[in-house]
Amino acid sequence: MTSTWVRRSLVAAGVATALVLGSSPAFAAIAQPDVVTKVPASFTPHIKADARWSRPIAFAVEQLGNTVYVGGRFNEAENANRTVTYTRHNLMAFDATTGEMRDFAPDLDGDVWALEAAGGWLYVGGRFKNIDGTFRPAIAKMDPVTGALDPDFKPTLKGARVTDIQMVNDRLIIGGSFWKKLTALNPATGKSTGYINASISGKLPLSTDKTEVFKFTVNPAGTRLVAVGNFTTVDGQNRQRAFMLNLDGSGDTLSDWYYPPLDRRCRTTTGNRIAYLKDVDFSPDGSYFVFVATGWVPQTTAEIGTAVCDAAARFEVDNLAPSAPTWINYTGGDTLHAVEVTGAAVYVQGHSRWLDNPYGNDFAGPGAVVRWGGGAIDPVTGMANDWDPVMKHAIGGYDFLATDTGLWIVSEGKRFEGKYHRGIVYVPLP
Repeated sequence: MTSTWVRRSLVAAGVATALVLGSSPAFAAIAQPDVVTKVPASFTPHIKADARWSRPIAFAVEQLGNTVYVGGRFNEAENANRTVTYTRHNLMAFDATTGEMRDFAPDLDGDVWALEAAGGWLYVGGRFKNIDGTFRPAIAKMDPVTGALDPDFKPTLKGARVTDIQMVNDRLIIGGSFWKKLTALNPATGKSTGYINASISGKLPLSTDKTEVFKFTVNPAGTRLVAVGNFTTVDGQNRQRAFMLNLDGSGDTLSDWYYPPLDRRCRTTTGNRIAYLKDVDFSPDGSYFVFVATGWVPQTTAEIGTAVCDAAARFEVDNLAPSAPTWINYTGGDTLHAVEVTGAAVYVQGHSRWLDNPYGNDFAGPGAVVRWGGGAIDPVTGMANDWDPVMKHAIGGYDFLATDTGLWIVSEGKRFEGKYHRGIVYVPLP
């Protein structure tokens, strides 16, 4: 996932303040004291397959107060007992404690990839054109209770998708495939504030995807932004697949942070896996960040330990010229799509079969541990811990949401720890 601060603090006491004052709360990362349990809550609803989507998927999760929002690619949802079906076009909401479905049911005609609750509103990003018949391409601002659009919020992002949204110091930062790839919007009007002016360009060789910032994260202090996606240069400097911006009161500047091994591709020859970095998240204290990746295995065994291919990798913020990650944990040939850093653990998910598998190549190499669909990594040692809920995925999940009580996990998976939980799982802290 992305940032662990503004969205997480909305779940805690900052919610009331944000709703009353209409502004984003103070930065307050939630550092969880322990690893979550493996026993999922039984009350959560499910996304449901239908004639159009035989494999529905949830791409994004957000919580505001006691309501959880889930976005993705689906037309139907059902209650925890699977006795009642609800029509929900790519976006749904339910009670965070009971799982009871909310009446919130806007009709979006395309995928929802990003959700951000701030200032008493819900911001929704994705690859859609219309909401309830109103033209609102790629991003919209909604009443979190009724789903009604804010008529004053009208960005112009035709023909693009938005894949990440975060409110930072009352600026709505968005990433995607639109013309600037990364920009800061006025949260009231949707117009560009001019705060982020990084020139992001280029397309990785052999890639079949558009140039885009796919995901980004901002540190708790609001002074560093790290982004991943399909690009080759930023402000005229070589920055393939990832870059860091310095943020201050006046705007952004490109950081000197640069990791040369990202210039090399993994062993894949599949176009849509050339831009192999899929997510990034800062630690709650802002001292390090973690990438997760697809791309298959490193091209040679000599690159094991430096190539971030089908792996999770930790980097220190203060090391602007790393020769290798602090640690790297390989799956041995399986994609990781999402990461969430809580201090107690680094959670990862995708369609993995193993972790701790640097010498595996679609098989379990020496020291590999079985981790179907993902797992949790010790943030200090970089090795998988005992958290192993068995969440087999064909594709894998693209988002987590850590709160002060537990962890929300969304994906296309059907089961978690042997129990039916299609697309949506909540696991509490012990």
